[in-house]
Amino acid sequence: MSSLTLLTTIKAQLLSKNARLLTATVLLTAGFSGCKTATTTVNQPTPTQPVILTLGDRAFSTDDFFQSFTKNQTNGDSAQRTDIKEYFDLYTNMKLKVLAAESGGRDTTEAFREEMTTYRKQLAQNYLIDKSAVEVLANEAHQRMQQDVSASHILIPVAEDAAPADTLAAYEEAVAIRKRALAGEDFAALAKQFSKDASSVSNGGNLGYFTAFATVYPFETAAYTTPIGSISAPVRTRSGYHLIKVNDRRTGRGKVQVAHILLRLSPSADPAGQQAIKARIDAIYDRLQKGESFDMLVRETSDDATSRNNGGILPMFETGRNVPAFEEAAFALTTPGSYSKPFQTNYGWHILKLIARKPIEPYLELAPALRQKVVTDTRGEVLRQATDQRLRRDYPVTENKPTLGAVLAKADSSLVRGQWKAVSITDAELLNKPMFSISTKPFTVSQFAQYVQQKQTPRQPGASPAVVMQRLYNRYVGDQLIAYEEQNLDRKSPEFRALLTEIRDGVLLSEMMEQNVWERSMTDSTGQKQHYEANKERYKQPERAVAMIIEAANEDVLKLTNATLKASPYQLRRAGPAVTFGPNETAIPASQREQMYQLLVTMVRNPDYLVEVSGASAAGEADSVSAGRIRSVVNSLTRSGVALSRIMEKDNKSFGNAANPRQVTFQYFSTNKQDVAKAINAAKPNSVTITEGIFARGTNAYLDAFPWKTTTTTTPDGNKLVQITITRVDPPRLKTFNEARGTVINEYQAILEKQWLATLRQRYPVKVNEDEMRKLMK
Repeated sequence: MSSLTLLTTIKAQLLSKNARLLTATVLLTAGFSGCKTATTTVNQPTPTQPVILTLGDRAFSTDDFFQSFTKNQTNGDSAQRTDIKEYFDLYTNMKLKVLAAESGGRDTTEAFREEMTTYRKQLAQNYLIDKSAVEVLANEAHQRMQQDVSASHILIPVAEDAAPADTLAAYEEAVAIRKRALAGEDFAALAKQFSKDASSVSNGGNLGYFTAFATVYPFETAAYTTPIGSISAPVRTRSGYHLIKVNDRRTGRGKVQVAHILLRLSPSADPAGQQAIKARIDAIYDRLQKGESFDMLVRETSDDATSRNNGGILPMFETGRNVPAFEEAAFALTTPGSYSKPFQTNYGWHILKLIARKPIEPYLELAPALRQKVVTDTRGEVLRQATDQRLRRDYPVTENKPTLGAVLAKADSSLVRGQWKAVSITDAELLNKPMFSISTKPFTVSQFAQYVQQKQTPRQPGASPAVVMQRLYNRYVGDQLIAYEEQNLDRKSPEFRALLTEIRDGVLLSEMMEQNVWERSMTDSTGQKQHYEANKERYKQPERAVAMIIEAANEDVLKLTNATLKASPYQLRRAGPAVTFGPNETAIPASQREQMYQLLVTMVRNPDYLVEVSGASAAGEADSVSAGRIRSVVNSLTRSGVALSRIMEKDNKSFGNAANPRQVTFQYFSTNKQDVAKAINAAKPNSVTITEGIFARGTNAYLDAFPWKTTTTTTPDGNKLVQITITRVDPPRLKTFNEARGTVINEYQAILEKQWLATLRQRYPVKVNEDEMRKLMK
């Protein structure tokens, strides 16, 4: 991430607290990103001669201004660039506002200091990481993504913080097994005998294919650097030692996104149950081949509750993220919209539909995401170690060996459990002794003890207290080196100092604009109305038409759309799964809770939906039974937050579904025309679009092609029909105050800002060095 990108991110966070602060963002981005105003927050020298601008007794150098202008021309939006004279006016106005904030003491408040501390830490992160190392790791990851690796492994477990003797024993066991494999013994048989990875031991340690970022970095590195057919030396991870045999490599397949229908199959299902599920998935596949909608079949039949109401669509994935059978079926699909034959995994039976294939992007496109990934995954530890080594070269670390040994000896089993207490060190003299120093700054035993108490976590079985304490000590030294570096960034990095000053000025500028312009413009209703009355002729509403445009694939779709839109709420061609009751039952059976959950999810995800709840009773049941069933469903919905106004009840009594008389069924309606289009398009994609609103001339090509009058017109457009319905035509008129209020406020803000700047120019007289300006304008 470049400094500019990071700064933009921080500004967005800084200004997101109030949308009105967007103006400050524009000012900063438009030209003040290189400013170096001397402040009490950032240690910075006073500008040297020549001086181009003086505000009161504050001078600003030509170099300072020109750096700001140049940076604006290089990094700013080309559409918003200004010439040097216009930019100088912007620069002067910004400096006046910041100077007013400083004079009012806004840069000395506790809230300001806390805010700047937060932004400083965020900004510093970009300067504390070795950018060249990040680039190397990102490039390496992209190269590895070009291939998928198939590998098997044997895991000899040993705790990450095991005692040296235990670590050595595990290593020697791994070495011995490797010798047997190299001598000709079958690797899969050795994995079944020795590996402790429960997820792969049954299939001889075979992990299938995977790609970069799918495993921890040391494992990945061994898999990508070991030749096909060879076995790696023991590889240490947090889990223990691995022997990795590389079985194959193939060209990377990129990413794929699919939707699926899942019929779950219990591992303990008997042959009859297995056969029944197989028959069901085959029947679904047969319906697909006859032209039924995949989306509708997903909603009707899929057992995957997380994707069922989203058309079965799953997140895009790459090799190594799913079970092999699922991945092979997904990557075998080549045409979007095509679907697989039914296949089985350990989850059940699936049918997949291809949504999209995405090849591996070029490095330039992927680089920002890869840089972020290598910092946050297990490669981050490599980067931290590199940073630690660099900082140790910059800042000498001197250890007090006797004191360090005494502290490490205080480790006991409570540390492994994550329950160690700093008060367990009772020797006051020891607590005050320095354990180490960075340059000349000492760090005491007491400080480290508090760190251990805060950072400790329960460790794996087999962890050694002494090793855990040593690891925490190494981490503590590294943390303090990073903190020491951060404290010195102002001195070491002029770029950091300038960017921090820019953020500081942005905070002050935002606060002053809020106080003097934005808040006043929003709350001064009298001033707003006076400005409106004085400029009423500027706020005009053009001739406008209230209209609806339907674009339909053919006449049948247009007829269906018009029929559906005939009365609101609009009945959709969409029904929820029915809830079935037992004889004389009115309470919702436990077996039907999934159907109720689907109904609730649909109502929550579609806020304009209404649902018609229809109930009936079977022969021999009282008429009150159907009403009781409806009431149970309605109560369940309202308890879950669905408003009663969105539920319509229909009691069919004994005249319900003859085939399933004890069912409560659900028919969806909507008050939103877009839901009508979605429902029609679900059965046949891209069949219809509905556009409605209030249109001025020039905003819709279909409306512009016809005279404006209240009528309905249908016209062909290529392979589709377009129906235009105009229900009202409004003649041109002046906007009311409420209609013009947004524009009025913007104009009133400009007036208030101009008045405020005039006051500031009186308080801080502006003197421009015209000779310096002429030099820059040549």
